[in-house]
Amino acid sequence: MFINDLFIFETSIIEPTPDGYSTETDDQTILSLSDMRKTRLTLSQLNKLRMMNDVKTIEHEQKLKTLASQYKPPVQDDSGGMGM
Repeated sequence: MFINDLFIFETSIIEPTPDGYSTETDDQTILSLSDMRKTRLTLSQLNKLRMMNDVKTIEHEQKLKTLASQYKPPVQDDSGGMGM
């Protein structure tokens, strides 16, 4: 195995990103020295930020639910032990 094999990805393995996640094509932050003005957010950028925030909160709630079910205390049964 060569070290280059670790960095070569097949396109069939990479899944498309779902809605609400940012992609590499969305990144347009390259600025030059002549860009002296502050950039303004467009409505589409604000909508994407809102969508990403919604996805983040939903994922956080799902994570909390799984953690709560994982670490909840075991159920105590009133059988009295020894199966009687």
